[in-house]
Amino acid sequence: MGPACPILLVEDNEDDVLITKRAFSKGGLANVLSVVRDGDEALDFVFRRGRFANAPRPGLILLDLNLPRVDGFTVLKALKSDPDIRSIPVIVLTTSKRDEDVLRSYSFHANSYIEKPVEFERFVEVLRTFKSYWNETATLPRPNEQPEQDAA
Repeated sequence: MGPACPILLVEDNEDDVLITKRAFSKGGLANVLSVVRDGDEALDFVFRRGRFANAPRPGLILLDLNLPRVDGFTVLKALKSDPDIRSIPVIVLTTSKRDEDVLRSYSFHANSYIEKPVEFERFVEVLRTFKSYWNETATLPRPNEQPEQDAA
């Protein structure tokens, strides 16, 4: 297992950001966690535009669906449409239980869909499972790797 990859959390709710940070700490996740508050900031961060020109490339993105300005579906679609970015796993982390949101997320190539538990201890357990899979089991692309272009 290599070092824990940097994670980008796209979340507009300050309480959810604080709870996620606490759950990361309690769950033993040592990943560097960057936070952006809306879909525009998420796209600027990942594509390194404006004030995020020097942002680290995330190895994994936790994406809320209900965001101001640009919603999570639009962000997901933009990320998965770009050949230089699409290899970054995107995990939808949301309170939505709607079947259509799950289906739409996967149709836009989300790598996983996790419903945020209401209870803190349950959220910590979910993040421990997340840590086990994404940090210890799955092999992720290195943050600065670029996919080879198909010869046409």
